[in-house]
Amino acid sequence: MDLDALGRGQLVAGVDEVGRGCWFGPVVAAAAILSGEAIADLREAGVTDSKRLSVKQRSRLALSVGESAIACSIGIASVREIDRLNILQASLLAMKRAILKLQVTPQLCLIDGNQLVPDLSIEQKTIVKGDSRVTAIAAASIVAKVWRDTLIVRLAKKYPEYDLENNKGYGTKKHRLALQKYGISPQHRRSFRPCQLHGDRLS
Repeated sequence: MDLDALGRGQLVAGVDEVGRGCWFGPVVAAAAILSGEAIADLREAGVTDSKRLSVKQRSRLALSVGESAIACSIGIASVREIDRLNILQASLLAMKRAILKLQVTPQLCLIDGNQLVPDLSIEQKTIVKGDSRVTAIAAASIVAKVWRDTLIVRLAKKYPEYDLENNKGYGTKKHRLALQKYGISPQHRRSFRPCQLHGDRLS
């Protein structure tokens, strides 16, 4: 079944998030509405699950998505919201914010994963592994990944100890050792177990 055909004739938004498993920084979602022509062009250009692409490929394709999408937007949930709500609910909140920020209201949202976005008045469908099965979801995953990585690299200048430029907030060995040595920063997720094991930074 061609899942790109779902909602044909309607304005369909693909929605995905990145950064759920990170120890540091917000969770970021994107929503993208693509025309049939844009879907074909982006598929041919190599749009797929952002995790399968190199940094250079993602950057190039994120620009292509931005240029060809009917509408595209970003939503975030902060570290505080992650700690207060839990990471699943914060991810769904980031998705909802991305959808509501679209300059054009979609008639159908295709959500990556198996969880519907709560309190959304727009029709929605969940698609497991949607970022590798639906071009609009893949496009959203790329945009979200590039946006979040850019943010984390910027924050890495403020918190150079954690090797964020390389790990993007994920739990690498260097990141774990830095937590042991320096404690957690204000951008670490206190509700995540590796961060709970260490106190706040001294400065």
